[in-house]
Parts: sequence; C-alpha cells; structure tokens
Amino acid sequence: MEEAGYVPDTGVVLHDVNEETRAMWVCGHSEWIATMFALINTGSGMPIRITKNLRVCLDCHSWVKIVSKVTGRVIVLRDTNRFHHFKDGMCSCKDYW
Repeated sequence: MEEAGYVPDTGVVLHDVNEETRAMWVCGHSEWIATMFALINTGSGMPIRITKNLRVCLDCHSWVKIVSKVTGRVIVLRDTNRFHHFKDGMCSCKDYW
C-alpha cells in the first residue's frame, strides 16, 4: 500500500502512545476489516458495499481510495452522513468532509 502512495494518518488516534502503536491501531478500524473481508470473499470486478453506523475517519477514507485504485474495484461506503462511492482512487464526495 505504501508503494501506491498510502501513508497512515496517525493523527486520528487520540491516545498518548508511540507512533508504531498508533499505526497499528489505525489498521484495526472496521472499514479496513470489512473491505479486506469483501476482497477475499467476492469475485473480482464485483462492487463492494460497506455500511457504518459512525463517521468514517480521514485515514480510512484515504485508505479506501487507494484500495479502489489498486484493485480496480468500486467500493461504496455509507457512513452516518453520506454515501462515499470510490472508483479508480477517487471518491464521490471529492474529499469534502
């Protein structure tokens, strides 16, 4: 993922821990887990739909953009405020928060 341009934004972790722990905690967000599960269990080319009952954080938003670009998949992520449609590394919200 780093080769594709992803750098973890550890600023979203509000605990007083070291950078390494922050980077590990960011990787455990539900969007990551759901996206990886969908990539493993669906056929290539099929869109991925994820629903969240909380807002998506900035780091996860950036990560899903990279995943959509690398895998060539359409990912629809619904949070409490809007639907985010990721395709070819771009989001329909145009990174508007």
